[in-house]
Amino acid sequence: MKKGQAIEGVVRRVDFPNKGIVECEEGVCVVKNTLPGQRVLCRINKVRKGKAEGRLIETLERSPLEMESPCEHFGICGGCTYLSLPYEEQLLLKEEQVKKLLDSVLCKQESGYEFEGIKGSPKMYGYRNKMEFSFGDEIKDGPLALGMHKRGSFYDIVTVSDCKIMDEDYRKILTGTRNFFAERRMSFYHRLSHEGYLRHMLVRKAAQTGEILIALVTTTQKEYDLTEFKEMLLGLELEGRIVGILHTKNDSVADVVKSDETVTLYGQDFFYEELLGLKFEISQFSFFQTNTFGAEVLYETAREYIGSLSPEGEPDKVVFDLYSGTGTIAQMMAPVSGKVIGVEIVEEAVEAAKKNAELNSLHNCEFIAGDVLKVLDEIEEKPDLIILDPPRDGVHPKALKKIIDYKVERLVYISCKPTSLVRDLEVFLENGYEVVRAVAVDQFPWTANVETVCLLSKRL
Repeated sequence: MKKGQAIEGVVRRVDFPNKGIVECEEGVCVVKNTLPGQRVLCRINKVRKGKAEGRLIETLERSPLEMESPCEHFGICGGCTYLSLPYEEQLLLKEEQVKKLLDSVLCKQESGYEFEGIKGSPKMYGYRNKMEFSFGDEIKDGPLALGMHKRGSFYDIVTVSDCKIMDEDYRKILTGTRNFFAERRMSFYHRLSHEGYLRHMLVRKAAQTGEILIALVTTTQKEYDLTEFKEMLLGLELEGRIVGILHTKNDSVADVVKSDETVTLYGQDFFYEELLGLKFEISQFSFFQTNTFGAEVLYETAREYIGSLSPEGEPDKVVFDLYSGTGTIAQMMAPVSGKVIGVEIVEEAVEAAKKNAELNSLHNCEFIAGDVLKVLDEIEEKPDLIILDPPRDGVHPKALKKIIDYKVERLVYISCKPTSLVRDLEVFLENGYEVVRAVAVDQFPWTANVETVCLLSKRL
């Protein structure tokens, strides 16, 4: 196979993350955005050390597993990957992906481990409690768009007014906002020229309380009275209730949602959500799992894994919750532990964790802002149990060594990227640990992402 060559073949399987393995007369090629059983036409764009990667040109034959997509934006929007697969087939696909990755490493441990399959999301559609929309246009110099990036494009935006992973309130807010600014011919921020006003819109809605927080993100290149925009939003007929509307100003060149200054146009700059009987105050940038009901499944699983080796809890024990975010896991462990110490690098998340612990009358939680790698050297207490919930890239190798050096009898590792997980598990195995149980949890229906929970134990 040569770069630029067009090939035709059948997708035999899809490996994580979203890597279709296409078999053809010329050999094997990796092609993204494909499904098992499809016959596809693709073009080779890279050949390295005998391994070829290609770009999908056309699906010649649908997979026998496929159904009609329920969303008109599927295939154009880059948000979803498996929307034309029945949910049961999607779960099987993710389960196989995680099992294959775990087996590739855990075949090296002396004892076997129990793989418990995959747990599905309680809600398949409308499960998102946070959406970040971008302003732009779908075609060059076209009408104003507000939504998600077009698949494979850094610049083009698709107005996802029929998106199925968010509920009707999001769709009404998106449509109302796009129409409002399109009628007034407001400019959007161009990523090449760095000129324009409208950048992003962040919408967060609590699944349990129905409270909604909206943040309009703009540059400061123009002064604009947003009173009518605020009134338009408040006039929408929604199932939930808007508790805050913010104007966030961002003049950064990077295409990220951040704040140089935030002005509250209406209400407050936070909302409340409930999870496993705990109450959480969430601001525009607070980390919180994007699928509330799925998060309950994830954290109940983690709690059950901990309890399987400690049925009476940890009444006199110190628990480390590393990469603790807004402290959800720490607060879940607090009632059955002596002390829980959470470490998180994002200062805002740490402040939110402290507030939330106070909100829930949990007084044995301590939250420390800083890099896990550095903070571990400063904590005097030694843990009896460690819970890891790192970002997608996993645990820093030097931090991993410090974690292993504690020699705790057991750890629970929660991962949102199984390829990073298995890399870290290999290090644990080399240092006297073994995986006892593992399960996949689908937090992100229709996308290529999946969570995994592992229980590790120190070998005797």
